[in-house]
Amino acid sequence: MKKIIIGIVLIVAVVAAIFAWMLLASGTNFSEKSKNLYIYTGKNNEASVIATLKEEKIVGSTRLFGWTANRLSLWERLKPGKYEIKKGQSILSIVRMLRNNQQTPAKLVINKIRTNQDLAKVIGKNFEVDSLAVITYLSKTDSLQKLGVDENTLMTIVIPNTYALNWTSSVSKILNRLKTEKESFWKKNNRIQKAQELGLTPNQVYTIASIVEEETNQQPEKGNVASVYINRLQKGMPLGADPTIKFALKDFSLKRIYEKHLQVASPYNTYRNTGLPPGPICTPSPKTIDAVLTAPKTDYIFFVAKSDFSGYHTFSTTYAEHLQHAKEYQQKLNELMLRKQQKAAADL
Repeated sequence: MKKIIIGIVLIVAVVAAIFAWMLLASGTNFSEKSKNLYIYTGKNNEASVIATLKEEKIVGSTRLFGWTANRLSLWERLKPGKYEIKKGQSILSIVRMLRNNQQTPAKLVINKIRTNQDLAKVIGKNFEVDSLAVITYLSKTDSLQKLGVDENTLMTIVIPNTYALNWTSSVSKILNRLKTEKESFWKKNNRIQKAQELGLTPNQVYTIASIVEEETNQQPEKGNVASVYINRLQKGMPLGADPTIKFALKDFSLKRIYEKHLQVASPYNTYRNTGLPPGPICTPSPKTIDAVLTAPKTDYIFFVAKSDFSGYHTFSTTYAEHLQHAKEYQQKLNELMLRKQQKAAADL
């Protein structure tokens, strides 16, 4: 009898050891370093989560996961969200992470975007809310008024950066976070004061910066480009900015702007209208905004791409001087195009 009891105890011990090992050993079923488990709103229940784990092949045993989840009362505490499961993580660790709502923040990475639709796509790609819902929200005047913007000035609340928020964040929460970061940005480094010294509001600086952003990729000359537009604005001249025509036409593939393009009827046509356009034409980088705020005082009124195709520009104070530089550039451009055509013909 004693031997039987000892045998049973040993069996129980072995089974317990095996079970403990199953709970504490690697419970994942993928080769990547980690995999995200997305639990949608209204889907934070046992059936939905188990189905997702099985479909995404995240854990090796959904039965063991379910048994552990039930013992630790996961389903009563589980919240929708994004959870990062690491390779080799144990079943017990995964269940505890979900039960304790240890979510992985979703990253909203914003570089240069141009339209409200672009913003909607970026948000829809990185959060639970889809881009259509974002566009619907952005189309409501009441929604925008709460942010202190309208359809044209919405982008002024966007300072390109990387923002971390919960994956289930609402559109309102995401946009309010952007607005808070914008306000913080302008309070730093005397930016509001610098704008006032230029006779501009932060939104006007942002709009000019958006044009500068589209005009040149060369940081050292952004201040001079900004000075041209500030000078034209102060003289009551049309800004005559080609990038605003692309924005008005919503055709950002245009390489050159021709006379036919300048006829577009739009408040963003800065050839036909004086003053600034109703809002920015893209989200300028913080460096570009600062380049506008610290733009040198110049007499420049014109600029044209350099004939060496370096990506830099030649600046002029008179139209006659500008025409000369423009002619040089056009001549070099024609020569370049001719060489390309000759090479293409030779390759046939």
